[in-house]
Amino acid sequence: MSKKYIDIMDTTFRDGFQSVFGGRVLMNDFFPAVEAAKEAGITHFEFGGGARFQSLFFYLQENAFEMMDKFREIVGPDANLQTLARGINTVMLDTGSRELIDLHAKMFAKHGTTTIRNFDALNDVQNLEYSAECIKKYGLNHEVVVTLMDLPPGCTGAHDVAFYEKTLRQILNSSLPFDSLCFKDASGTSSPQKIYETIQMARRLVGNDTHIRLHTHETAGVSVACYLAALEAGADGIDLAASPVSGGTSQPDILTMLHAVKGKNYDLGGLEIDKILKYQDVLANCLKDYFIPPEATQVSPLIPFSPMPGGALTANTQMMRDNGTLDKFSEVIKAMREVVEKGGYGTSVTPVSQFYWQQAYANVMFGPWKQIAPGYGKMVLGYFGKTPVEPDAEVVKLAAEKLKLEPTKENPLDIADRDEKKKISVWKQRLEIEGIEATEENIFIAAACDEKGIAFLKGESPLNVRKIDSVCEDNKDCKLGENKMANANGNYTVVVDGQKFNVTIAEGNADIQVTPVSNTVSSAPAPVSSNGGTEVPAAVNGAVWKILVKEGDRVEKDQQIMILEAMKMEIDITAPVSGVITKILVENTQAVDEGQTLAIIG
Repeated sequence: MSKKYIDIMDTTFRDGFQSVFGGRVLMNDFFPAVEAAKEAGITHFEFGGGARFQSLFFYLQENAFEMMDKFREIVGPDANLQTLARGINTVMLDTGSRELIDLHAKMFAKHGTTTIRNFDALNDVQNLEYSAECIKKYGLNHEVVVTLMDLPPGCTGAHDVAFYEKTLRQILNSSLPFDSLCFKDASGTSSPQKIYETIQMARRLVGNDTHIRLHTHETAGVSVACYLAALEAGADGIDLAASPVSGGTSQPDILTMLHAVKGKNYDLGGLEIDKILKYQDVLANCLKDYFIPPEATQVSPLIPFSPMPGGALTANTQMMRDNGTLDKFSEVIKAMREVVEKGGYGTSVTPVSQFYWQQAYANVMFGPWKQIAPGYGKMVLGYFGKTPVEPDAEVVKLAAEKLKLEPTKENPLDIADRDEKKKISVWKQRLEIEGIEATEENIFIAAACDEKGIAFLKGESPLNVRKIDSVCEDNKDCKLGENKMANANGNYTVVVDGQKFNVTIAEGNADIQVTPVSNTVSSAPAPVSSNGGTEVPAAVNGAVWKILVKEGDRVEKDQQIMILEAMKMEIDITAPVSGVITKILVENTQAVDEGQTLAIIG
């Protein structure tokens, strides 16, 4: 009897890169490995979308659409190239308007995509309907998703087989168009038995002709067992990655899975071990200079207590490295359980996983529930759709007070359509003001990436790739992956004889500014008064996102004067006293240290 053919999607160049490097891999560094994968017989790739869309513009000075075009050129016209979309969020962290959701499908179809895997982190089927229509409108295959995870121990109310059956029945009853069905566990926390029963349930509901696949991560150490359970229950496809971006926080390794099915009645994509070995050798050589965070190679039995997705874990730890707060990682992981439970059990996958992380981070850094992360607050208030269970009433009340928003049950698309910043016409006008060509691609880049998209299009985005530098090997304080000084234009903090200074580095004969900086550092910086006025300190390590006042402005106590960005979260900086802004000591996009003086109020 012939073996059952199992479709294998190679996630190396999307989820693999995201899970290990936070998405920060330059295209010309990995394209030889794409060619090697093609030679190894791989025909189904995840090649873009998800966090790998924004990361190119944020960190790599690369255009995601250009990367997708070149990828298609390498693998040829017949390969199935797949991207990841977040329902009404598409490749953004916020909801898109209907016209932006339509533009997303149009642009991804134009730039080489065959299939879009489309999920909603809340499993709110209403959030999948319009995006599904747009995906099919532009001739793409639509892979609809039910998102999975296990709840932290002791929690109940969602994420069991009955919950997934309810979600799938809602998908079928909605009549939204789809070509295949995926169960996606971004945290890798589901048990093999639950996977087995869920796939069996789905097969009964959709029949034998619908392609069913499972996506999971090795993060909690049970991914291979879950894939075997899925295959035994009747799944038609699974997702795998190639070493060195397999296992750990990523998908199981292709070779590992080939070994796991020995003696079983499955043909994994027609793949051959010798050819995969050659492919992995090429990939390892392509990535030999990249810094692999140690947490990316590990599995953790603690992950089910959070749960933290593999694709978000390393991105968050990399940001914590940048912000000098990596020592708080274990505390943030522990704080996530309460955040997940009180948030209504949305699946821990982007963007909800980021909301969970931001709120847990805020609870650790500022005290439990002293601040509400904007995304988390909007989620519990209903602005992203309906959570699987009702969120905690006290947290909802707190979010409404902090964000000055009322709870809502309105369709998030209707809310987004009223938002001026989500209108194509507004972004087109912004591009024209900036002197940037208003192509559909540029409009979508700007709308999806906001000010960072504009910075990219103006040639002002940073390059932040973490590569191994031999001079760092014996220096524990060396920050791996920072740009060489030749590319180090910008604002920095340096220490001379124990005193901090802000310095600006620029090419040519630029006017270099050097400004003394306060050395005050504490978890809750207090205002410092002197003859020169009251200092306004940074609450956390981060970057200046917006400066809302100018020198000479009169401000009142507790008035918002700046916004910092840390861990993809906006941190309000308020005036500790009433007075006049006598000095602003930072600039937009400047990196700042916790306790560093941002402004002085006289």
